Amino acid sequence: MKTWPAPDQGDLPPGLHGARIAEVIEHFGAGTPRREIIARRLQRIHALALATGHLARFVVFGSFVTTKPAPNDVDIFLLMDDSFDVRHVSSEARLVFDHSAAQNLLGASVFWIRRMAALGDEAGLLGHWQIKRNGGRRGIVEVLHD
Repeated sequence: MKTWPAPDQGDLPPGLHGARIAEVIEHFGAGTPRREIIARRLQRIHALALATGHLARFVVFGSFVTTKPAPNDVDIFLLMDDSFDVRHVSSEARLVFDHSAAQNLLGASVFWIRRMAALGDEAGLLGHWQIKRNGGRRGIVEVLHD
């Protein structure tokens, strides 16, 4: 399994840390009942996004990928292929792509765009999600898939 870097004041060190979904769940989804609940939500959302067949990148950020014992939810950024059309996904998966529904029904803050909207600079786009509210930087996790 993956070796994770030591936290820096509770956060992952700045940068993009790649891991398989099982490694993310094992590391961040244990220790408290709240983390276990949120980990199950993350697994469900990952499965729904992956099932679309158009998932390019799946990034997890925020308090779930910290040492905070009781994160409020899980924050996710999805980069979808340009051909992705939300009208052609199942009704359950459609919840993932509606920010309010994802928050209220899935317990996650999900943000997404198509690759073309990144204007060719995916690295810069992912760098944006590393910026904390106070302007500092934190590490984020990209869930790797086959």
